[in-house]
Amino acid sequence: MSIFSNRFFLEISFFRFFSVLVLIMGFSLFENTALAQNIPKPVEGTWTVRDFKFSTGETLPELKLHYTTIGAPTGEPVMVLHGTTGSGIGMANPNFGGELFGPGQPLDANKYFIILPDAIGTGKSSKPSDGLRAKFPQYNYDDMVTAQYRLVKEHLGIKRLRLAIGNSMGGMQVWMWAQKYPDMMDIAVPMASLPTEMNSRNWMMRRLIVDSIRNDPEWMDGNYTKQPRSWQFASVFYATATNGGSQAIAKAAPTRAKADDILNTRLKAPFAGDANDHLYQWASSGDYNPSAGLERITATLMAINSADDERNPPENGVLEREIKRVKNGKILLIPASELTAGHGTTGQAKFWKKELAELLQTAPKGN
Repeated sequence: MSIFSNRFFLEISFFRFFSVLVLIMGFSLFENTALAQNIPKPVEGTWTVRDFKFSTGETLPELKLHYTTIGAPTGEPVMVLHGTTGSGIGMANPNFGGELFGPGQPLDANKYFIILPDAIGTGKSSKPSDGLRAKFPQYNYDDMVTAQYRLVKEHLGIKRLRLAIGNSMGGMQVWMWAQKYPDMMDIAVPMASLPTEMNSRNWMMRRLIVDSIRNDPEWMDGNYTKQPRSWQFASVFYATATNGGSQAIAKAAPTRAKADDILNTRLKAPFAGDANDHLYQWASSGDYNPSAGLERITATLMAINSADDERNPPENGVLEREIKRVKNGKILLIPASELTAGHGTTGQAKFWKKELAELLQTAPKGN
Protein backbone atom coordinates (compact mmCIF):
# COMPACT_ATOMS: atom_id res chain seq x y z
CA MET A 1 0.00 0.00 0.00
CA SER A 2 1.06 3.64 -0.53
CA ILE A 3 0.07 6.47 1.81
CA PHE A 4 -3.47 5.11 1.88
CA SER A 5 -3.37 2.65 4.76
CA ASN A 6 -5.38 -0.51 5.24
CA ARG A 7 -7.41 1.32 7.82
CA PHE A 8 -8.26 3.90 5.17
CA PHE A 9 -9.83 1.29 2.94
CA LEU A 10 -11.59 -0.49 5.80
CA GLU A 11 -13.20 2.53 7.39
CA ILE A 12 -15.53 3.25 4.52
CA SER A 13 -17.71 5.73 6.35
CA PHE A 14 -14.70 7.93 7.09
CA PHE A 15 -13.50 7.63 3.51
CA ARG A 16 -16.84 8.76 2.12
CA PHE A 17 -16.90 11.76 4.39
CA PHE A 18 -13.34 12.84 3.67
CA SER A 19 -13.49 12.25 -0.09
CA VAL A 20 -16.58 14.42 -0.33
CA LEU A 21 -14.92 17.03 1.85
CA VAL A 22 -11.99 17.47 -0.49
CA LEU A 23 -14.19 17.12 -3.57
CA ILE A 24 -15.74 20.50 -3.07
CA MET A 25 -12.31 22.04 -2.62
CA GLY A 26 -11.06 20.83 -5.98
CA PHE A 27 -11.63 24.16 -7.66
CA SER A 28 -10.43 23.15 -11.13
CA LEU A 29 -10.82 19.39 -10.99
CA PHE A 30 -13.84 19.44 -13.24
CA GLU A 31 -13.50 20.84 -16.72
CA ASN A 32 -15.65 23.81 -17.64
CA THR A 33 -17.59 22.34 -20.57
CA ALA A 34 -19.95 25.29 -21.02
CA LEU A 35 -19.31 26.85 -24.43
CA ALA A 36 -18.74 30.54 -24.94
CA GLN A 37 -21.74 32.15 -26.62
CA ASN A 38 -19.78 34.67 -28.71
CA ILE A 39 -17.93 32.19 -30.94
CA PRO A 40 -18.91 30.39 -34.18
CA LYS A 41 -20.39 26.91 -33.83
CA PRO A 42 -17.64 24.35 -33.18
CA VAL A 43 -17.27 21.50 -35.67
CA GLU A 44 -16.22 18.06 -34.42
CA GLY A 45 -14.22 15.51 -36.35
CA THR A 46 -12.44 12.19 -35.87
CA TRP A 47 -9.45 10.75 -37.72
CA THR A 48 -8.36 7.15 -37.34
CA VAL A 49 -4.65 6.34 -37.55
CA ARG A 50 -3.86 2.78 -38.56
CA ASP A 51 -1.19 0.81 -36.66
CA PHE A 52 -0.05 3.70 -34.49
CA LYS A 53 3.24 2.81 -32.81
CA PHE A 54 3.81 4.11 -29.29
CA SER A 55 7.17 4.99 -27.74
CA THR A 56 7.05 1.71 -25.79
CA GLY A 57 7.01 -0.23 -29.05
CA GLU A 58 3.37 -1.22 -28.58
CA THR A 59 1.05 -0.78 -31.55
CA LEU A 60 -2.66 0.01 -31.63
CA PRO A 61 -4.39 -1.19 -34.82
CA GLU A 62 -6.70 1.83 -34.81
CA LEU A 63 -5.98 5.03 -32.89
CA LYS A 64 -8.95 7.35 -32.91
CA LEU A 65 -8.03 11.05 -32.73
CA HIS A 66 -10.92 13.37 -32.02
CA TYR A 67 -10.73 17.11 -32.56
CA THR A 68 -12.84 20.25 -32.71
CA THR A 69 -12.39 23.20 -35.05
CA ILE A 70 -13.76 26.73 -34.84
CA GLY A 71 -13.69 29.01 -37.87
CA ALA A 72 -13.12 28.33 -41.56
CA PRO A 73 -10.19 26.20 -42.78
CA THR A 74 -9.12 29.17 -44.91
CA GLY A 75 -8.14 31.11 -41.78
CA GLU A 76 -4.67 31.24 -40.29
CA PRO A 77 -4.23 27.96 -38.38
CA VAL A 78 -3.93 28.02 -34.59
CA MET A 79 -3.60 24.93 -32.39
CA VAL A 80 -4.82 25.01 -28.78
CA LEU A 81 -3.78 22.18 -26.42
CA HIS A 82 -5.71 21.32 -23.26
CA GLY A 83 -4.63 20.18 -19.80
CA THR A 84 -4.71 16.80 -18.06
CA THR A 85 -8.20 15.22 -17.86
CA GLY A 86 -9.48 17.96 -20.17
CA SER A 87 -10.56 17.99 -23.81
CA GLY A 88 -10.25 20.19 -26.86
CA ILE A 89 -13.82 21.47 -26.76
CA GLY A 90 -13.28 22.37 -23.10
CA MET A 91 -10.95 25.17 -24.25
CA ALA A 92 -13.94 26.89 -25.88
CA ASN A 93 -15.31 27.77 -22.44
CA PRO A 94 -16.23 31.40 -21.60
CA ASN A 95 -13.03 32.12 -19.63
CA PHE A 96 -10.72 30.94 -22.40
CA GLY A 97 -12.34 30.74 -25.83
CA GLY A 98 -14.90 33.37 -24.87
CA GLU A 99 -12.05 35.84 -24.34
CA LEU A 100 -10.13 34.85 -27.48
CA PHE A 101 -12.21 33.38 -30.31
CA GLY A 102 -15.01 35.93 -30.63
CA PRO A 103 -15.35 38.91 -33.03
CA GLY A 104 -12.57 41.45 -32.57
CA GLN A 105 -10.73 39.27 -30.05
CA PRO A 106 -7.07 38.17 -30.38
CA LEU A 107 -7.91 34.84 -32.06
CA ASP A 108 -11.07 35.94 -33.84
CA ALA A 109 -12.45 32.81 -35.52
CA ASN A 110 -13.42 34.92 -38.53
CA LYS A 111 -9.69 35.28 -39.18
CA TYR A 112 -8.17 32.20 -37.56
CA PHE A 113 -8.82 28.47 -37.97
CA ILE A 114 -8.82 27.18 -34.38
CA ILE A 115 -7.82 23.53 -33.95
CA LEU A 116 -8.63 21.89 -30.61
CA PRO A 117 -7.35 18.28 -30.47
CA ASP A 118 -8.30 15.74 -27.83
CA ALA A 119 -4.99 14.24 -26.73
CA ILE A 120 -4.50 10.47 -26.69
CA GLY A 121 -6.36 9.08 -23.69
CA THR A 122 -8.67 12.09 -23.30
CA GLY A 123 -12.00 13.40 -24.54
CA LYS A 124 -13.32 11.35 -27.44
CA SER A 125 -9.91 10.14 -28.59
CA SER A 126 -8.91 6.52 -27.95
CA LYS A 127 -8.52 5.75 -24.24
CA PRO A 128 -8.50 2.80 -21.84
CA SER A 129 -12.19 3.11 -20.96
CA ASP A 130 -13.12 2.40 -24.59
CA GLY A 131 -12.66 -1.28 -23.77
CA LEU A 132 -9.00 -2.25 -23.41
CA ARG A 133 -8.79 -0.90 -19.86
CA ALA A 134 -5.33 -1.61 -18.38
CA LYS A 135 -4.34 -3.42 -21.59
CA PHE A 136 -4.36 -0.11 -23.45
CA PRO A 137 -0.81 0.78 -24.61
CA GLN A 138 1.16 2.89 -22.16
CA TYR A 139 1.60 6.33 -23.70
CA ASN A 140 3.57 9.46 -22.85
CA TYR A 141 3.60 13.12 -23.88
CA ASP A 142 5.81 12.35 -26.86
CA ASP A 143 3.15 9.97 -28.19
CA MET A 144 0.53 12.66 -27.71
CA VAL A 145 2.61 15.25 -29.58
CA THR A 146 3.37 12.83 -32.42
CA ALA A 147 -0.35 12.09 -32.80
CA GLN A 148 -1.22 15.81 -32.74
CA TYR A 149 1.38 16.51 -35.40
CA ARG A 150 0.06 13.77 -37.66
CA LEU A 151 -3.50 15.02 -37.19
CA VAL A 152 -2.53 18.58 -38.11
CA LYS A 153 -0.14 17.67 -40.93
CA GLU A 154 -1.56 14.54 -42.52
CA HIS A 155 -5.28 14.86 -41.88
CA LEU A 156 -5.91 18.61 -41.82
CA GLY A 157 -3.17 19.40 -44.34
CA ILE A 158 -1.69 22.27 -42.33
CA LYS A 159 1.82 23.21 -43.45
CA ARG A 160 2.56 25.73 -40.72
CA LEU A 161 0.74 27.04 -37.66
CA ARG A 162 0.58 30.71 -36.93
CA LEU A 163 0.38 29.83 -33.22
CA ALA A 164 0.63 26.81 -30.93
CA ILE A 165 -0.69 27.58 -27.46
CA GLY A 166 -1.37 25.23 -24.55
CA ASN A 167 -2.16 25.25 -20.87
CA SER A 168 -0.72 23.00 -18.13
CA MET A 169 -0.24 19.61 -19.85
CA GLY A 170 -0.90 21.46 -23.10
CA GLY A 171 1.79 23.98 -22.16
CA MET A 172 4.31 21.23 -21.58
CA GLN A 173 3.44 19.78 -24.96
CA VAL A 174 3.95 23.17 -26.64
CA TRP A 175 7.51 23.16 -25.26
CA MET A 176 7.92 19.77 -26.94
CA TRP A 177 6.23 20.80 -30.21
CA ALA A 178 8.44 23.87 -30.56
CA GLN A 179 11.65 21.83 -30.52
CA LYS A 180 10.45 18.62 -32.15
CA TYR A 181 8.80 20.42 -35.08
CA PRO A 182 10.51 23.84 -35.13
CA ASP A 183 9.39 24.60 -38.68
CA MET A 184 5.70 24.03 -37.89
CA MET A 185 4.89 27.28 -36.08
CA ASP A 186 5.57 30.99 -36.02
CA ILE A 187 4.63 31.49 -32.36
CA ALA A 188 4.72 29.16 -29.37
CA VAL A 189 2.95 30.04 -26.11
CA PRO A 190 3.41 27.43 -23.36
CA MET A 191 1.43 28.29 -20.22
CA ALA A 192 1.42 26.99 -16.64
CA SER A 193 4.45 24.82 -17.35
CA LEU A 194 8.23 24.63 -17.12
CA PRO A 195 10.79 23.36 -19.68
CA THR A 196 12.41 20.93 -17.28
CA GLU A 197 11.92 17.36 -16.17
CA MET A 198 8.92 16.46 -14.04
CA ASN A 199 10.02 16.91 -10.42
CA SER A 200 9.31 18.20 -6.94
CA ARG A 201 5.76 18.50 -5.63
CA ASN A 202 4.30 18.44 -9.14
CA TRP A 203 5.53 14.89 -9.74
CA MET A 204 5.05 13.73 -6.15
CA MET A 205 1.36 14.59 -6.24
CA ARG A 206 0.90 12.98 -9.66
CA ARG A 207 2.52 9.81 -8.42
CA LEU A 208 0.18 9.74 -5.42
CA ILE A 209 -2.80 9.72 -7.78
CA VAL A 210 -1.32 6.85 -9.77
CA ASP A 211 -0.26 4.87 -6.70
CA SER A 212 -3.56 5.39 -4.91
CA ILE A 213 -5.44 3.85 -7.84
CA ARG A 214 -3.06 0.94 -8.35
CA ASN A 215 -2.92 0.13 -4.62
CA ASP A 216 -6.67 0.23 -4.17
CA PRO A 217 -8.16 -3.30 -3.97
CA GLU A 218 -11.22 -1.91 -5.74
CA TRP A 219 -9.11 -1.20 -8.83
CA MET A 220 -8.74 -4.95 -9.48
CA ASP A 221 -5.85 -4.50 -11.93
CA GLY A 222 -8.05 -2.22 -14.00
CA ASN A 223 -10.98 -4.62 -14.23
CA TYR A 224 -13.25 -2.91 -11.70
CA THR A 225 -17.04 -2.92 -11.97
CA LYS A 226 -17.40 0.37 -10.11
CA GLN A 227 -15.00 3.30 -9.91
CA PRO A 228 -12.35 2.90 -7.15
CA ARG A 229 -13.01 5.44 -4.43
CA SER A 230 -9.34 6.17 -3.85
CA TRP A 231 -9.15 7.70 -7.33
CA GLN A 232 -11.73 10.30 -6.41
CA PHE A 233 -10.00 11.09 -3.13
CA ALA A 234 -6.52 11.43 -4.62
CA SER A 235 -7.69 13.44 -7.63
CA VAL A 236 -9.54 15.97 -5.52
CA PHE A 237 -6.70 16.20 -3.03
CA TYR A 238 -4.29 16.94 -5.89
CA ALA A 239 -6.52 19.67 -7.30
CA THR A 240 -6.93 21.23 -3.87
CA ALA A 241 -3.22 21.17 -3.08
CA THR A 242 -2.01 22.45 -6.45
CA ASN A 243 -4.63 24.89 -7.62
CA GLY A 244 -6.76 27.83 -6.58
CA GLY A 245 -4.26 30.46 -5.39
CA SER A 246 -3.67 31.28 -1.73
CA GLN A 247 -5.12 34.80 -1.80
CA ALA A 248 -8.26 33.82 -3.67
CA ILE A 249 -9.04 30.95 -1.29
CA ALA A 250 -8.31 33.11 1.74
CA LYS A 251 -10.70 35.77 0.46
CA ALA A 252 -13.44 33.27 -0.36
CA ALA A 253 -13.14 31.42 2.95
CA PRO A 254 -11.75 33.78 5.65
CA THR A 255 -13.50 31.86 8.44
CA ARG A 256 -14.28 28.24 9.20
CA ALA A 257 -17.98 28.96 8.65
CA LYS A 258 -17.31 30.40 5.20
CA ALA A 259 -15.09 27.44 4.36
CA ASP A 260 -17.85 25.08 5.44
CA ASP A 261 -20.35 27.00 3.30
CA ILE A 262 -18.16 26.52 0.24
CA LEU A 263 -17.67 22.86 1.04
CA ASN A 264 -21.37 22.26 1.63
CA THR A 265 -22.25 23.97 -1.65
CA ARG A 266 -19.83 21.79 -3.57
CA LEU A 267 -20.77 18.53 -1.88
CA LYS A 268 -23.34 17.92 -4.61
CA ALA A 269 -20.78 18.27 -7.42
CA PRO A 270 -20.62 15.04 -9.47
CA PHE A 271 -17.32 13.26 -10.03
CA ALA A 272 -17.11 12.21 -13.66
CA GLY A 273 -14.48 10.25 -15.54
CA ASP A 274 -12.78 6.89 -15.33
CA ALA A 275 -10.00 5.67 -13.03
CA ASN A 276 -7.98 3.91 -15.74
CA ASP A 277 -8.20 6.95 -18.01
CA HIS A 278 -6.96 9.24 -15.25
CA LEU A 279 -4.25 6.81 -14.16
CA TYR A 280 -2.85 6.73 -17.70
CA GLN A 281 -3.10 10.51 -18.11
CA TRP A 282 -1.24 11.34 -14.90
CA ALA A 283 1.37 8.64 -15.46
CA SER A 284 2.02 9.86 -19.01
CA SER A 285 3.87 12.92 -17.69
CA GLY A 286 6.52 10.82 -15.92
CA ASP A 287 9.30 11.12 -18.51
CA TYR A 288 8.51 14.68 -19.59
CA ASN A 289 11.75 16.63 -19.99
CA PRO A 290 12.16 19.11 -22.88
CA SER A 291 15.24 20.77 -21.43
CA ALA A 292 17.80 19.20 -23.77
CA GLY A 293 16.24 20.63 -26.93
CA LEU A 294 15.54 24.26 -26.04
CA GLU A 295 18.21 25.58 -28.41
CA ARG A 296 16.33 23.99 -31.33
CA ILE A 297 13.35 26.29 -30.84
CA THR A 298 13.11 28.89 -33.61
CA ALA A 299 9.55 30.14 -33.05
CA THR A 300 8.84 33.38 -31.23
CA LEU A 301 8.08 32.04 -27.77
CA MET A 302 6.25 33.63 -24.85
CA ALA A 303 6.05 31.51 -21.71
CA ILE A 304 3.13 32.56 -19.50
CA ASN A 305 3.03 31.55 -15.84
CA SER A 306 1.37 32.87 -12.73
CA ALA A 307 3.33 34.05 -9.71
CA ASP A 308 1.13 31.93 -7.44
CA ASP A 309 1.30 28.72 -9.50
CA GLU A 310 1.53 25.95 -6.92
CA ARG A 311 2.97 23.42 -9.39
CA ASN A 312 5.50 25.72 -11.09
CA PRO A 313 6.68 28.20 -8.44
CA PRO A 314 8.61 31.04 -10.09
CA GLU A 315 10.80 31.56 -7.02
CA ASN A 316 12.71 28.41 -7.97
CA GLY A 317 14.18 30.33 -10.90
CA VAL A 318 13.83 27.48 -13.42
CA LEU A 319 12.03 29.44 -16.12
CA GLU A 320 14.33 32.45 -15.85
CA ARG A 321 17.33 30.17 -16.26
CA GLU A 322 16.01 28.06 -19.12
CA ILE A 323 14.41 30.86 -21.19
CA LYS A 324 17.92 32.21 -21.88
CA ARG A 325 18.49 29.16 -24.06
CA VAL A 326 15.53 30.00 -26.31
CA LYS A 327 16.63 32.30 -29.12
CA ASN A 328 13.40 34.31 -29.32
CA GLY A 329 11.98 33.59 -25.89
CA LYS A 330 10.48 35.78 -23.19
CA ILE A 331 8.43 35.39 -20.02
CA LEU A 332 5.10 36.86 -19.02
CA LEU A 333 4.62 36.39 -15.26
CA ILE A 334 1.13 37.24 -14.01
CA PRO A 335 1.29 38.84 -10.53
CA ALA A 336 -0.55 37.02 -7.76
CA SER A 337 -3.68 38.67 -6.41
CA GLU A 338 -7.10 37.92 -4.99
CA LEU A 339 -8.28 37.50 -8.58
CA THR A 340 -5.72 34.90 -9.64
CA ALA A 341 -6.21 31.18 -9.12
CA GLY A 342 -2.76 29.68 -8.75
CA HIS A 343 -2.14 27.03 -11.39
CA GLY A 344 -5.60 27.77 -12.77
CA THR A 345 -4.81 31.43 -13.50
CA THR A 346 -3.63 30.93 -17.07
CA GLY A 347 -6.91 29.19 -17.91
CA GLN A 348 -8.42 32.67 -17.72
CA ALA A 349 -7.37 34.49 -20.88
CA LYS A 350 -8.28 37.90 -19.47
CA PHE A 351 -4.93 37.93 -17.66
CA TRP A 352 -2.80 37.67 -20.81
CA LYS A 353 -4.89 38.25 -23.95
CA LYS A 354 -3.54 41.78 -24.45
CA GLU A 355 0.04 40.51 -24.63
CA LEU A 356 -1.01 37.69 -26.96
CA ALA A 357 -2.69 40.17 -29.32
CA GLU A 358 0.49 42.23 -29.42
CA LEU A 359 2.58 39.14 -30.13
CA LEU A 360 0.34 38.14 -33.02
CA GLN A 361 0.85 41.59 -34.51
CA THR A 362 4.62 41.68 -34.16
CA ALA A 363 5.94 38.12 -34.53
CA PRO A 364 7.34 37.39 -38.01
CA LYS A 365 5.59 34.90 -40.26
CA GLY A 366 7.34 31.89 -41.73
CA ASN A 367 6.84 30.33 -45.12
